[in-house]
Amino acid sequence: MALRSRATRAASLSVASLLLLTACGTGASSDGGDSPASGSGSADGGVAVGAEVTDMSGATVQIPEEVDSVIATDNRSFRTLDEWGVELSAAPKQIMYEGEGEVSYVKDEKVTDIGNHKEPDMEAFVTAEPDVVINGQRFAERKGEIDELTGDAAIVDTDFKPEDKRVDKGLKELTTLLGEATGHEDEAKQLNTELDDSIARAKEAYNGEDTVMGLMVTGGNTTYVAPGNGRSIGPLFDILDLKPAIDQQGSNDHQGDDISVEAIAKANPDWLIVMDRDAAIGEDSASADEVIEKSEALQDVTAVKKGQIVYLPDDFYVAEDIQNHTKLFNDLADAFEGAQ
Repeated sequence: MALRSRATRAASLSVASLLLLTACGTGASSDGGDSPASGSGSADGGVAVGAEVTDMSGATVQIPEEVDSVIATDNRSFRTLDEWGVELSAAPKQIMYEGEGEVSYVKDEKVTDIGNHKEPDMEAFVTAEPDVVINGQRFAERKGEIDELTGDAAIVDTDFKPEDKRVDKGLKELTTLLGEATGHEDEAKQLNTELDDSIARAKEAYNGEDTVMGLMVTGGNTTYVAPGNGRSIGPLFDILDLKPAIDQQGSNDHQGDDISVEAIAKANPDWLIVMDRDAAIGEDSASADEVIEKSEALQDVTAVKKGQIVYLPDDFYVAEDIQNHTKLFNDLADAFEGAQ
């Protein structure tokens, strides 16, 4: 049976967010929300006041001695900050997953909704009067504008590009940075260790010979995710040294490239790794497992016949965080081990 992490299909973002996320690329929370801050520096609202950190851009950032308001915009940071009990005054709720495992911010009326990265409510950066802004990923290009609007606020740049830094390394650096900025260094180390362990498990379980293909399903259509490309499946090939069923370049637009079911059948991959994009944004369309496993043209494909299909967590498209990557690697390890 194919391995998947399936949350309720009714979980959704707003329709407006769906339309705006289309132009962009790309689990369950643990019970760490009330954990006390650890490491050096005391925490104020979950932030390590007075701490000096080097952010992902290489800039040195001083966290103020008094922090009353924190804004976060990076999808890869929301779950971690939530688990560590960091209070936010504003965040882009329209690009947060709604459903099983959602972060608390999305339903918290005390957190002002910035909207989404395409048409954000930039006034929220003024009215929230932030002392600290944790900014990256979809909002990375608005860093200059945010800096102008927030005055003396400490801007912690959390952005990294998969084409410049391997995803696992970037996630670990990001998590370390968040730990330093919030006084949760020990928790950050634990998350990094869990990611490393999950990768080691998956690499050990993979036999090195089976061919693998990455696919994305959206609107009932299937697209090809090339090895090394994008922010989700593509990087897995380099990290785990997977053998591609098709080794060709693809786009970097995070939406995959057109591929026919006939081309998939001809490649005959031993394994399929699949992202259900619509599951993350609440689009009411055929699920990825329906599209792949019920396709008549794919019934003779080894991955389909043997049930060797691993689906990314439902929220992955809008939550490409260290927790979801750890889960994905462990899911792959479980699947590879089960096939031995």
